[in-house]
Amino acid sequence: MGKKKHKSASWALLIKRVIFIILGATLVAFSLEMLMVPNKVIDGGVVGISIMLSYLTNINLGIFLFVLNLPFFVFGYKQIGKTFTIATILGVAVMSIGTVLFAHNQPITNDPLLAAIFGGIILGIGIGLVLRYGGSLDGTEILAIWISRRTPFSIGQIVMFFNLFILGSAGFVFGSWDRAMYSLIAYYIAFKIIDLTVEGFDETKAVWIISDHHEEISEALLKRLGRGVTFLNGEGAYTGDLKKVIFCVVTRLEEAKLKTIVEEIDTEAFLAIGNIHDVRGKQFAKNDIH
Repeated sequence: MGKKKHKSASWALLIKRVIFIILGATLVAFSLEMLMVPNKVIDGGVVGISIMLSYLTNINLGIFLFVLNLPFFVFGYKQIGKTFTIATILGVAVMSIGTVLFAHNQPITNDPLLAAIFGGIILGIGIGLVLRYGGSLDGTEILAIWISRRTPFSIGQIVMFFNLFILGSAGFVFGSWDRAMYSLIAYYIAFKIIDLTVEGFDETKAVWIISDHHEEISEALLKRLGRGVTFLNGEGAYTGDLKKVIFCVVTRLEEAKLKTIVEEIDTEAFLAIGNIHDVRGKQFAKNDIH
């Protein structure tokens, strides 16, 4: 029975990943052909290069999107892994086909500012969904991962360098610097929306508390905040004193109440709070604050 349940859960997760990757890639194709491309607003990476090449050659955008990403598929398979590469191929294929299908429709707006804003929002949601479910829509991200492993630069810094160069090129290709500026607006909006889509709107916090009143604080957090805690063993580097460190996870809305509880019990308690991207498990559930 255990194996059957495990297989069923695995298939359910796989189907869920495929559905959301297809949905995300479709949203990206819609944003490109219905908003951004008709208004000469571009994105960064391979997508941006493809848009400019399509404009210069009059060849369908979808062809460039797939062909230019091909070398990165091979590279990604060798350097990053099979699952990621398959998910990326699925996403890019759906995006490429989608741009071909949407290319025959009239754009939603001819206002480049509206195209940059709403195109960026839809683009960000689409890319974020694909990233959240294990794929990618742009080969430069795969290249950035490889370069980051061999240089002191982060993936974000490398991608930013590529994209600033590509977005700046829009001014030369389209013969108008306002298109480059609109493209920067779209890119910034998409960048922020990607973060929201990948990390979620319900921000979660990790909390570490060091106090001589650790038992009283943990009991109050359990009763008044409805949050379980974990005790970690700590030792002061200077004094050598052994300390109990309280660790728990709360939502953004519970943060203020937690601070109040800790201050009521121990005004000298050490409290550290940090953002975390994802929380899984039955132990973390929303409870009433008392």
